[in-house]
Amino acid sequence: MGKLKLSDRQLYALIEAVKLGEEVKPSQQAKRKAFSKYKIEGWENSKLTGIFYSIQRRLGLIDEIIGGLIGVSPLILDPWLRATLRVAVEVAVFRDPSEKTVQHLKGLAQFLSKRTHPYVGYYYYDLLPRVLEYMPVIDSEEKRLKWDYLFPEWFIRRMRNLLGDEAEELLKALNETLPTSIRVNRLKASVEKVEEYLKRKDVRFERGERVDTVIRILDPFNPGRLFNKGWAIAQEEAPAIASLVLSPKPGETVVDLAAAPGGKTAHMAELMNNEGKIYAFDIDKARVKRMNEILRRTGVEIAETVKADGRRAPEILGEEIADRVMLDAPCTSDGTIAKNPELRWRLREKNIPKVVTLQKELIESAWRLLKPGGRLLYSTCSMLPEENEEVVKWFLERHGDAKLIPLSGPYSPGFLPGTMRAWPHRHKTTGFFYALMEKET
Repeated sequence: MGKLKLSDRQLYALIEAVKLGEEVKPSQQAKRKAFSKYKIEGWENSKLTGIFYSIQRRLGLIDEIIGGLIGVSPLILDPWLRATLRVAVEVAVFRDPSEKTVQHLKGLAQFLSKRTHPYVGYYYYDLLPRVLEYMPVIDSEEKRLKWDYLFPEWFIRRMRNLLGDEAEELLKALNETLPTSIRVNRLKASVEKVEEYLKRKDVRFERGERVDTVIRILDPFNPGRLFNKGWAIAQEEAPAIASLVLSPKPGETVVDLAAAPGGKTAHMAELMNNEGKIYAFDIDKARVKRMNEILRRTGVEIAETVKADGRRAPEILGEEIADRVMLDAPCTSDGTIAKNPELRWRLREKNIPKVVTLQKELIESAWRLLKPGGRLLYSTCSMLPEENEEVVKWFLERHGDAKLIPLSGPYSPGFLPGTMRAWPHRHKTTGFFYALMEKET
């Protein structure tokens, strides 16, 4: 690989994309807007896109370097200065810039002076030599893993406590892009019909190992038409397993307590042959709207969406009305990082207790909804025991009428006997936790 060459215009486009990425979500929208302003096209676009996503993935590490150099958090800096320093650190510390590119980095002082204030330009110009000379101090295993795999040290420490040396395989898997997975909707199509469609489009695919209606698409392909026809829905294998574990039957009453965007609701309706009743709760208006759209497309007739906090469900529906309750609880979502790379730096250790409190309140609501003899599935897409095994243990201690129904596959045993975990590095899917409980009669 030769040295990295970047022109002024390319650096400006990157800086604007990074700055805009703080305000506009998803970040690819910010990138598109900034790149079109500077007419970044063709090969140039793919080169700069790689650099832009690399900055997003390394953001926490880049900000730590900036913080170390200036002595304060970069979050208090002028937004233009912050974006410029982030680009400069990516280019100078993580890549091998050509002499000319280094000159262009120096020239960014004028760009900043025009965008904000001359003092900001002077400040950047003074700081740049220290950015160019920066050498990391990697004096622990956690630091090495942080630099190699780009995760906060607290998260690495937690995963090493859970998995020992296997943690490195997990971190590696979370950095790999998962292929798009779709789940065939048998209310409208057969697996064979969808596979025929993919063959006609010359798209390589493979069937899921553990769910026969899940198909992994191995080529770049937009499955939009399949979704519009209601033949399939975007869903990973691990969340698809959740509905199979709860296993609702035709004619039953089911409550889905945190249902949006509706993938599990649609799956359960399919398993119930559209016979019975599903109440699908979610608190977010936009997500409920999207869920209604998905349920309409997939031909689900038995689901009623309720825009309300799941904790209020027993007041709204009454107690002991449900044969099954699905609680795929709101969580830190760290199991989905392979699909949402920028999430890794938004994870905050101090936020975990707040999430756990909500999970405990929701599981209490779920229990009140359940008939004697009914079953509750508690699941999350987190890998942290506080949100999983510890919530279940806390719950079982409080409820003498709750018994754990042991799950023996298709994934690994959880850290509480009878529970189950999907691991990204072992099972090639998102991280997921499952605990199935029955209310004794």
